[in-house]
Amino acid sequence: MGVLYLVLTILLAGSTLTALVPGRALGWAVPIWFLISAATNELALWGLLSHLLLLALGLALLDPGDGPVQAGLCLLLLSTLGKLILLKRQLETGHQLERALQVGLGTDYPLAIAGDRRRHLSWQIFARDWLRPVSFRRYGVNRDRDIAYGDAGKRNLLDVYTGSTGGSGRPVLLQIHGGAWFLGHKGEQALPLMHHMARLGWVVVAINYRLAPRATFPDPIVDVKKAIAWIRDNIEQWGGNPDFIAVTGGSAGGHLAALTALSGNYAPWQPGFETADTRVQAAMPLYGVYDFCDRAGIRHGTRIDNYVLEQLMKTTPEQDPEIYDLASPVCWISDAVPPMFYLQGTHDTLVWVEEARRFIAELSAVSAQPLVYAELAGAQHAFETVHSMRTSHYLNAAAWWLEWAYGDWCSTRPQD
Repeated sequence: MGVLYLVLTILLAGSTLTALVPGRALGWAVPIWFLISAATNELALWGLLSHLLLLALGLALLDPGDGPVQAGLCLLLLSTLGKLILLKRQLETGHQLERALQVGLGTDYPLAIAGDRRRHLSWQIFARDWLRPVSFRRYGVNRDRDIAYGDAGKRNLLDVYTGSTGGSGRPVLLQIHGGAWFLGHKGEQALPLMHHMARLGWVVVAINYRLAPRATFPDPIVDVKKAIAWIRDNIEQWGGNPDFIAVTGGSAGGHLAALTALSGNYAPWQPGFETADTRVQAAMPLYGVYDFCDRAGIRHGTRIDNYVLEQLMKTTPEQDPEIYDLASPVCWISDAVPPMFYLQGTHDTLVWVEEARRFIAELSAVSAQPLVYAELAGAQHAFETVHSMRTSHYLNAAAWWLEWAYGDWCSTRPQD
């Protein structure tokens, strides 16, 4: 029994270590480290409770001569301390995000939001949300499923989320799922964000898009632009304003969200709908890849990157450098960009924080629009997939920023 107890505590301590230490240059072990770290990080509260139960069990089993139990208790105490550090990082996320908005937009940014919309915003988080980490549906949100926006079958379907309060002329948020460009589904990611913004009166659209290896770049970005064209033509049926579209997404979706914001109305990526307006009015990419060529040599030792890009691009940077440049948001940097809000975790195993820092530094040097960059201490890739305290803080910040972007856009429009 003592040996079994020791083995269990070793496993728990190891999972805590993956959440505390960024996994770097791990080769094909990267996905394993990411999955363990992400679950341990965002479910730290439940992990702490399990630790306390095991501590009680260990004390009940403790015998002065039982070395394995004694060693297990020592490991468990260290792991419990690690869990407390993880929870502390989650609690501090709100301050980090609020500070990032103030730095990027100025301390008076809430004044750009109309009073009747601002009163629904808050920085408070509620236990009823983060105590249900995998319960995403919220009262008062409707979802219309599987609406075709193109001719690629199930990969060209979208869902529309709306609040039950109704109304017209509401701002639109387009969500692009992640999954390394060859996994993922519109109903699997960003569910907390989509329900949150729908309840706040936004019309939220989540899309599927064509995936590798069957699809080849630029197929995914063509689909995103096709969805934007569909929104412009149809979203008024759900009460949305076709003139204001914000785009968001994480990982591969973050890459596509950034690329969408930077490449508005690029005709070669709009076959058959070249004249459609595919510009977006705001963009919020999360932990995206911004340079497919890794020009700064940041992503070394991650062999999985080469495999993923080969599946998507069907060529190499040496064989076709132009297509790799076109696929890289860093190559689209100019002053003609909408307001953008970038989020990145410091402990991201799949997309290193240095890539986001470099991209933001280059973009902020030329952008004529406000840019916000929030670096979340201890956060892993896909941190907002479950509803933790960190996710609640992120939802508050996302709502403040999206409402600011909408209010700022409204201020430039002719008043009726």
